[in-house]
Amino acid sequence: MTSRFLFGVLAGVAALLAGCGDMAKLPPQADMGAQPVLLAPVTQMVPTVNIAPAQGWPDGVLPQPMAGLRVTALARGLDHPRWVYVLPNGDVLVAETNKPAKAATAPFSLMGWIADRVMTRAGAGVVSADRITLLRDMDGDGVAETRSVFLQGLRSPFGMALVGNDFYVANTDGIVRFDYLPGQISIKTAGTPVVDLPAGPINHHWTKSLIASPDGRKLYAAVGSNSNVGENGMAAEEGRAAIWEVDLATGRKRLFASGLRNPNGMGWASGTGALWTVVNERDELGSDLVPDYLTSVNDGAFYGWPYSYFGANVDTRVKPPRPDLVARAVSPDYALGAHVAPLGMTFARGPGASAPAPASLPLQLADGVFVGEHGSWNRQPHSGYKVVFVPFEAGRPKGLPVDVLTDFLSPDGKAYGRPVGLAIDARGALLVADDVGKVVWRVSAQ
Repeated sequence: MTSRFLFGVLAGVAALLAGCGDMAKLPPQADMGAQPVLLAPVTQMVPTVNIAPAQGWPDGVLPQPMAGLRVTALARGLDHPRWVYVLPNGDVLVAETNKPAKAATAPFSLMGWIADRVMTRAGAGVVSADRITLLRDMDGDGVAETRSVFLQGLRSPFGMALVGNDFYVANTDGIVRFDYLPGQISIKTAGTPVVDLPAGPINHHWTKSLIASPDGRKLYAAVGSNSNVGENGMAAEEGRAAIWEVDLATGRKRLFASGLRNPNGMGWASGTGALWTVVNERDELGSDLVPDYLTSVNDGAFYGWPYSYFGANVDTRVKPPRPDLVARAVSPDYALGAHVAPLGMTFARGPGASAPAPASLPLQLADGVFVGEHGSWNRQPHSGYKVVFVPFEAGRPKGLPVDVLTDFLSPDGKAYGRPVGLAIDARGALLVADDVGKVVWRVSAQ
């Protein structure tokens, strides 16, 4: 590498970190809902970059809840908390985690190197704690009095699910089962591998979400792509950009749905029992494309990635094209907006038709989906960086998203925090894992 080339690269990185690219042209919320406006792609030599540098929460500063709600910190000082899970006794589990260390065999990529610099500035460059921590709020005041190490020595853990006395963890490379006794604050025994999940030396989208079927017979694991639009070759995408189904009786897995660039949170809809997920769509087509989305997931369906988006909208960057796959691509149910980066989601009530609305939230938040929008680097102005609520009616989204928890950005565009995983706690309040802020927030009625 010549000094002139290296200087050019460093100058390019400096420009990226300073922010550059096109501005969004669509009016607010035009890229949301069941029929979002899709403008023409923007061709760019240099992608739009607009990073919110990680700052953390100053003393006395809190995110802003919607009218009628209040927010407390269930726990502070956590190590990059990304995901939350509530046990039947009310204990809250927090996955303190980040991407695994890069393998020595990973191929060098200039864009990957630049992306690492960008993500470090955004607060995603910390070493993974590889730990699940248990929080216990014994007096119900919204603040955990005790915390303990529930599990450690994991490999970038993310999704969690309890089925009977079997506790499952989705590491970055596979699902592991542990024996669990109700009320225990720590698991010391070794886990038993259940099934491998796609990982490997690139492992671009490293998070692996997890949810159990309502009858406890199956697990569903969400696996993100190994690239933006297949630029590492489709061989590197084997088994990725998909949701896998795992039969717990046999240990066998099968592809449940595919063409989902980076699915994360999952949930079962009340009444219909359908599986839903939120998906991070592709980057580098401009500030107005492509809307991230919330969708029901059909068995055997293909959702377009990388060949098309929102149905049959072809991405001409992908070579060779696959018109046969584009022809069968399913359009998502509901656009959340371009580059909001949805990660966590949870239904306000459980999958049963008679499941009660959460007692600690107002009635206007009783039927629908909460979504944690982590915020993206690929749009001007910033989008995401908040928690929203998508109202449902008769098992389908109805209307536009409602802001539930906002002000994760400072007035000068720095990130106090970034919402990730969500869950409803045992008292019906909303829990929000905030990785940059190192907090788990609790949102409830005043």
